[in-house]
Amino acid sequence: MKIRYFTELQYKGTNYAGWQIQPNAITVQEVIEKAFTTILREPIAVLGCGRTDTGVHALYYVLHFDSENAQKFADTNHSYLTLVQRINKFLPADISIISIKETHSEFNARFDAVSRTYEYRFSKVKNPFSTQTSYFYPYSLKVELMQQAANLLFNYTDFTSFSKLHTQVKTNNCKILQAQWHETETDLVFTVSADRFLRNMVRAIVGTLLEVGREKLSLEAFIEIIESKNRSKAGMSAPAEGLFLTKVDY
Repeated sequence: MKIRYFTELQYKGTNYAGWQIQPNAITVQEVIEKAFTTILREPIAVLGCGRTDTGVHALYYVLHFDSENAQKFADTNHSYLTLVQRINKFLPADISIISIKETHSEFNARFDAVSRTYEYRFSKVKNPFSTQTSYFYPYSLKVELMQQAANLLFNYTDFTSFSKLHTQVKTNNCKILQAQWHETETDLVFTVSADRFLRNMVRAIVGTLLEVGREKLSLEAFIEIIESKNRSKAGMSAPAEGLFLTKVDY
């Protein structure tokens, strides 16, 4: 009998064309499915909590899979530490399984999630050790203005202006739960949580907020962009290397 498993993991997305399997490109999902299929000696398909784009990272990610053979790795306490270790030995260095545990048969890693949190990370000073995990942005920014603009996001639910075009979703409505800038001497981080996110939404918001921070865009113009529901009026998408999925709530 197949059992469903709740799996936590993290990955550095630099070498992958995003999460979801696609032709002619290596993705995180493809690599993970190969690892599970090899170790468990049965075909394994995994379903993740959402897509991440090419080059985007996940400090925390959730997937589920069904297996007949995984229970062979369980100890008397139903711990799957041995399976975690076996999978991690097979996986490349930039993907790591955190935990595997049994869950109920109806659990869905994608549709049961009630909120997700992303961080976008900037380096204000050149740092050779964060070139793939932070966006080097040496320009002066008015962070207080960027926070004022971010606060305006709470007033809206339709974020068409920050969505990738021609996506197959029924609605562009999202509820923003958190939108906060945090600055240190060397770094700048934008944290945003919502009940759901549109394709490219966080990077488009961040890119537009940067224009506010450089005083190229007023708060009034930021409002007009949201209300226009027109992606072409918003700013450029911030580069993928600074974006991390950091939390998924169920």
